[in-house]
Amino acid sequence: MNIIEFFSGMGFMQMTWQQGIMLLVSFFLLYLAIHKKYEPLLLLPIAFGMLLTNLPGAGMFHSELWSAFLDPNSPAYHSYGAILKEGGLLDVLYIGVKAGVYPCLIFIGVGAMTDFGPLIANPKSLILGAAAQIGIFVTFLCANAMGFSPAEAGSIGIIGGADGPTSIFLTSKLAPHLLGPIAIAAYSYMALVPVIQPPIMRLLTTKKERAIKMGQLRPVSKTEKIVFPIIITAIVALILPDAAPLIGCLMLGNLMKECGVVERLSKTAQNELMNIVVIFLGLSVGATATAGSFLNWQTLMILAMGIVAFGLGSAGGVLLAKFMNLFLKEKINPLIGSAGVSAVPMAARVSQTVGQEENPSNFLLMHAMGPNVAGVIGSAVAAGVLLTMLG
Repeated sequence: MNIIEFFSGMGFMQMTWQQGIMLLVSFFLLYLAIHKKYEPLLLLPIAFGMLLTNLPGAGMFHSELWSAFLDPNSPAYHSYGAILKEGGLLDVLYIGVKAGVYPCLIFIGVGAMTDFGPLIANPKSLILGAAAQIGIFVTFLCANAMGFSPAEAGSIGIIGGADGPTSIFLTSKLAPHLLGPIAIAAYSYMALVPVIQPPIMRLLTTKKERAIKMGQLRPVSKTEKIVFPIIITAIVALILPDAAPLIGCLMLGNLMKECGVVERLSKTAQNELMNIVVIFLGLSVGATATAGSFLNWQTLMILAMGIVAFGLGSAGGVLLAKFMNLFLKEKINPLIGSAGVSAVPMAARVSQTVGQEENPSNFLLMHAMGPNVAGVIGSAVAAGVLLTMLG
């Protein structure tokens, strides 16, 4: 009898075909992370979290507990007590996602690794970074028109910002049931920046525009770099309080880097803190990709709408740069506008690569870094706007 119970309790005996498909999907994502090196730092733990949550009988993540957490008619509504008492390992780790802790901690690390000097030296870059967020709002309107709820549409649209932590932060607040597919779409398209962006850039620009040379950026003083994160935090938080967690953490990390008096904290934010949080974030996000939430038509629609959002964001920055050139004496190379999406620093490198194809002596990297880091701010602000409207 014990032998029969043992075999009946094996995961193989409990597995459904849907779980089998999800395991195969997790294997494929692990292949992309390890062999193809597509955003491996987050895609690998996300894929492994997906593997763990779909192992039958393991009991590491319980979607029914989180459904009760979100149900206003449930005694467990917005209570972590049942999750801490009855949940598995991934349920406990997911609390950090639901509470918005992990994305904000990652933004501290991102800020500590970011140089806002190119943006300060050329403030016009901020406009280009803002223009690249057009993909978020156009996709939001399209997704809403296609039948997604406003909250779901906002979570899908944020993929266009090409900022994984921001996508996770907003989706965990607005549409947590879509967190798995949205996170996978966001990080997959970030990894595919060198594939997606160049055709859009070439389509929207002429050879002459791609060959425009830009002068050297002015030096930026240490005082400017110290004052910048303080002022940006105050302005954004006063105008848009819902964006304060992301912007505040981003600018805190940057201030620690630039002030020069807390070097230990800056190095910790860039390395140990960042690495630990990435592991927890990836595993817990992957845990939400259960068969029930992933294997449906919505997932395919999210993947399709995500690439539309990303493409529109890239195009928006290029087109605004072309428009600005109608009024500027010193022309902007429109290629740097595509870097306004928040895929730092990959999008800026793509601008440099495409520009050098037309003019090998053209060095656009530092110019492209301005819109690129502006895109980090822009995506966080866009998330704040959506959260204010829909939260």
